[in-house]
Amino acid sequence: MTHSPSPIAGFEDWPEAVRRLGRSKGHNTASGLLAQALGVPAPIPTPAVTVRRTRTVDGVQLQDLEWQLPYGPPTRGFLLRPTQAEGILPGVLWLHCHGGNKWLGAERLIDAGTETSEEVTALQQNLYSGHAAANDLARAGFAVLVHDSFSWGSRRFLLDPPPARVAEGLSAQRALWREEGVKPTPALEYNTAAALHEHTVAKTAGLLGTSYAGMVAFEDLAALDILRALPDVDGNRVGVGGFSGGGGRALVLSALAPKVRAAVVCCMMTTLKGLFPAHLDTHSWLLATPGLASTFEWPELTRINRDCRYLVQFAGGDPLFSSEGMHDADTWLRDDAAGTPSRYTGTWYDTGHVVTPAMLAETLEYFTVSL
Repeated sequence: MTHSPSPIAGFEDWPEAVRRLGRSKGHNTASGLLAQALGVPAPIPTPAVTVRRTRTVDGVQLQDLEWQLPYGPPTRGFLLRPTQAEGILPGVLWLHCHGGNKWLGAERLIDAGTETSEEVTALQQNLYSGHAAANDLARAGFAVLVHDSFSWGSRRFLLDPPPARVAEGLSAQRALWREEGVKPTPALEYNTAAALHEHTVAKTAGLLGTSYAGMVAFEDLAALDILRALPDVDGNRVGVGGFSGGGGRALVLSALAPKVRAAVVCCMMTTLKGLFPAHLDTHSWLLATPGLASTFEWPELTRINRDCRYLVQFAGGDPLFSSEGMHDADTWLRDDAAGTPSRYTGTWYDTGHVVTPAMLAETLEYFTVSL
């Protein structure tokens, strides 16, 4: 008998782990509703962390970390601190974007000096204006944790050989590459397969009573616990943030984690209504959890954690969102924060779907003031 490749290779223990964990109840009624809509697994004790390596890069101490979650391969993370830091630091969990690139995880956010790969450099140039956001945050005085989340980097599924449906699409793409004279790199091959495979992951999550976004949130919550538990981090002065899919993750995480005091959402704010119909295909399953829209509008997630302040950065020329959807979200957020205007800051930039140096500078200043 011929056996087809596993559609969840590398994560065969995932279904049993999700059943065993049960579901998160949230920290208040609204967060409970969000956790239920996303199917977030119940929290776990803070994972033990192994430091694999420590080095210094341009004024930043960079540690390679690893921890094990209840399923799948070990998670890789990076902890960055200013080398001249003394005493307890405020903490920032900065979350990597989707970017259509699951070959790379959190390393897209760091400068590893001469060890930075060409693929990381290219991604940083295309999306982050050539900056390593985590290093910039560390030099500004924060302890910064970045990690590979569910299905990225060290947490990616094994797709060689690919499962049947992925194989069909990948075969067609390979034929097109041959016709165009393109010699795909391993990263390009993987990212092409992973884009097709995300539908399978989302389908599997749904069958397990969770969601793609719910699994990512579960892993982000574990990383936040790790950051807050570090001996030189003030667990009561912690912020989260990210660009694009990372910004969406930060919004969800801030709603689920009551200790988050500041959140930066860069290029990831809209009304859900504003996605119809032209922008439905431009987003991943992170923004398309079945049942979420029957409970919350996307901007309404800022209401859940009333102790958190929000900086939302809009890109006026962002092709992934409608202008109407972004402006409606901004209006809703301003109206909602009218009684406490310090809770919301919305800024607009004349750019596309990228992090500009001005956006990053504003982020550093916002965390400095808010934490």
